[in-house]
Amino acid sequence: MKSDAFSRRGFLHTAGAGAMGAWLPRTPRVRDAEASLVGVSKWDLDTPALCVDLDKLEQNLATMKAKLAGTGVATRPHAKTHKCPAIAKLQLAAGAVGVCTAKVSEAEALFANGVDKILMTTSNVTANKIRRAMTIRKTNRNFIQAVDYEPNARELNDAAKEAGVVADVVIDVAVGTRSGVPAGAQALALAKLVDKLPNLKLRGIISYDGGAQHIKGFSTRLERTLQNFEPSVQTHDMFKRAGLSTEIFSGGGTGTYNIMTKVPGFTDLQVGSYIFMDAQYLEIGGESGDVYTDFVPSLTVMTTVLNTYFPGRLTTDAGAKALTLNKPDAIVIGEKGFVYNAGSDEFGSIRYETAAKTYKVGDRLELIVPHCDPAVNEYDVIHGTRKDRVEVVWPISARGHSQ
Repeated sequence: MKSDAFSRRGFLHTAGAGAMGAWLPRTPRVRDAEASLVGVSKWDLDTPALCVDLDKLEQNLATMKAKLAGTGVATRPHAKTHKCPAIAKLQLAAGAVGVCTAKVSEAEALFANGVDKILMTTSNVTANKIRRAMTIRKTNRNFIQAVDYEPNARELNDAAKEAGVVADVVIDVAVGTRSGVPAGAQALALAKLVDKLPNLKLRGIISYDGGAQHIKGFSTRLERTLQNFEPSVQTHDMFKRAGLSTEIFSGGGTGTYNIMTKVPGFTDLQVGSYIFMDAQYLEIGGESGDVYTDFVPSLTVMTTVLNTYFPGRLTTDAGAKALTLNKPDAIVIGEKGFVYNAGSDEFGSIRYETAAKTYKVGDRLELIVPHCDPAVNEYDVIHGTRKDRVEVVWPISARGHSQ
């Protein structure tokens, strides 16, 4: 099988076959292997294994819904966190107005698996990606794209005309320098152009401050987030005064979900990590203390102890390929003094002075990952567990879809 083939539950996606690839049935053998894991203890899974505690996942969904109740702000969760259609559907069922994707290939995978309310937050600037996006739009009226350059807006308009559609777009307004058109006059000029182009429909603004999400200390995060976002607020007001659509005014994330609700006219949050949590988010602090406790860690990686020969050290089978990042340290659940190093490709190394138990080769450990988004991207499936037993095996259908 070619290396550009991606296996998913019920389907095999061959990325090279046409604009969106071909979706072919998966073999019964693959489906049976997944089904055979239902009922198995997570402590007996082959490792490294990606798991999500379903009770905690559902708690995080309910917590976000409760905290936003009465604010007038909705969620439009970022699917780059989980890349999993089943989880996207849970988020929509919990009241999300849609989901976001970072890449067109993610949008293709989600749409092929029954998720249609998609806002793509990264601009498509090459001819092939523009065609792929318009292929989605031809059969998905709920697909929205971002744009941040005038020439690209004209290219989108031409491609939409060729496809026989009117494509919905939002203006990506920069917060910082990563992406987006500068706030103010340039953003307004781009919006006016989009509003005039016959095959584009302006839906509003997205404006995401990635750097604000991990500012440590809530009071500092609050002050800097609102300060950094003020030019976007002014741009939003300029759109309104010009009679342009501000139906969507979207941004924010897990670290600023309870800050962006203070922004006038803000419509929805591009939260991602709240469903899983990770070591990065735990250390930023919340309103009530130095540890971020608004949402509970539901995502873990199960790993196996491979070596115990050396005093104060353990070797596991979860290294960089299982966890991706080495800092902050992965957290070993149930141990306080373990320092986890995932710097080796295949192996994790643990240093400790005291341990809650004596470990032997073959023992399992459970880890909270350094950062959930890239870790999830390393796995084909996620094991949904309840009371430590596998209840469902979900394909990570957009895994590896970085185009």
